[in-house]
Formats: sequence, structure tokens, C-alpha cells
Amino acid sequence: MDVSPDQLVGEAKERFDAEDYFAAIHLLEELVDTGKAFADAHHLLGLSYHMLGHSERALESLNRALGLNPRYIEALMHRALVLDALGRSYDAAQDLARARELDVGRKDGISSNEAAKLANMHAALGEAYVESGATDRAIEQYRRALELGPAFHDLRYRLARLLLDAGRSPEARAELEAVVQARPQFYDARAALGLAAYTAGDTKSARDTWTALQSERPEEPKVRAYLSMLERAGRK
Repeated sequence: MDVSPDQLVGEAKERFDAEDYFAAIHLLEELVDTGKAFADAHHLLGLSYHMLGHSERALESLNRALGLNPRYIEALMHRALVLDALGRSYDAAQDLARARELDVGRKDGISSNEAAKLANMHAALGEAYVESGATDRAIEQYRRALELGPAFHDLRYRLARLLLDAGRSPEARAELEAVVQARPQFYDARAALGLAAYTAGDTKSARDTWTALQSERPEEPKVRAYLSMLERAGRK
């Protein structure tokens, strides 16, 4: 091999960051075949497999990473995510507990940077469930993402939209109220809050919300359509 293990892992990280997981796997498997792979290489290989939905292969690679470095906190946290995807919630909790023990100086044993990464991975898994039609599982993944990143209001808004699509209007309304409270200028969230109120049977709140939005953007077609819907409903 003409390049060093560090160089191969660096190239694989670049491909991973570019979401070219197949290329990352190709580079990392080449390194593994030489017998010179270290814990970081197995860890990144596990993440790449996980992002492609190959949870069993991801688990094998993360196990190898932890075999080489049992105190590898990131590998423990990511293995917990894979175990959870495999339905092994108890084992996932054990890994997270171990990560906390190894790094008691961080909040809940997880740094804000790693929490953000894990939250986004939960969100990505949620979108994969959406594409397969498993909305309830997608909602569960977004809730887990928000446990890790409660201030990620874009993810909370996406959760609320999924709840609306699932007919769970009261839950969607609660999430949207939290988003709007944190980001009052989030126009689409406010419009969706009116829709959540309307579908929950609170027509007055829906009208008040949409009327206020129309005064801000008179030509906004979405809000005009919502108000027209209310007018037609009122004439019946």
C-alpha cells in the first residue's frame, strides 16, 4: 500500500463528510485487509455501515474498535445508537452508561459536539423511516434526537410536521408552541401552529394565528388558503 493508514483514514473521513459512504467503506476495508487498521478506522467503518443501514456490519466494526480501545467513548456512544436501531435498547443503555463512567466531566457523559452528531444521526434515521412509510418510528427517532439536542428547533419543527401528518394534532401543537416561543420569527412554524390548532378543533386560535401572519405577509398564498378554508367551513 502506497499511503499510510493515517492518510487512508483521512481520505475516508473526507468521503464520509461528503456523505459518500460507499467510498469511505471501500477505503477503510482496504485498510482493514492489511491488518494495520487501528481503532479509529474500525470506528469510522462502523459509522459508514450504519449510515447505509447495515446495522449488523456496523456493530461488528464498532466491536473491533472497542476491542482495540475499550475506553473509546465515541465508539461506545455510536455502538449504543446501532444497538438501539437493532432493537437492543438495554444493551444500548449499558453502552451509554459506560460512556458516562469514562467521561464524568461532561454533561450526561456526552459532549455537546457528540450530542449534536448523535441527534443528527437519529434525525437521518427518522427520515429513512419516513421514506419506508414507518411514520411512528420516524417520530420516535426525532424524539430521541431532541433528547440529545432540545434546542434544535428545526428538528422539533420536523417532528411537529410528522405528528400533524400522523393525525396527532395535540402533540404537534405542543411541539410547535415550543418552536415558536424560541423562534417567534419562524413563519412556517407559526403557520403550522395554526393548522395544528385547527385540526385539534380550536378554530379561534387558528384564525387568530393566520390573521396575524397575513397582516405580516399579505400575499403569502399558504396563509390565504388557510383563511379561505376557514371561511368556507364557516358557511357550511
